[in-house]
Amino acid sequence: MSLQFIGVDPESGQTGSPTAWVDGQTRDIVLQSYIADEATRTECIERNAPGHVKTIPEGETVIRIPAHMIHILREACDAAERAAVR
Repeated sequence: MSLQFIGVDPESGQTGSPTAWVDGQTRDIVLQSYIADEATRTECIERNAPGHVKTIPEGETVIRIPAHMIHILREACDAAERAAVR
């Protein structure tokens, strides 16, 4: 695995660190962020995708990405697409 650092939450200071990377081999976007609170997790389960079991499968979780990081997520998507062209 070869992770390309894309960006970190500029408002997190030195303690919090929501961060985005792109895996150079798979082009997956890798995110580190805040664990969603129980109310958010419950709503995600209740409003699950049609045809899917109403649960959060083992090995998955719900995270929150701060809205002010949208530009970093766009950059991660662009980097993943560029990697496909190589």
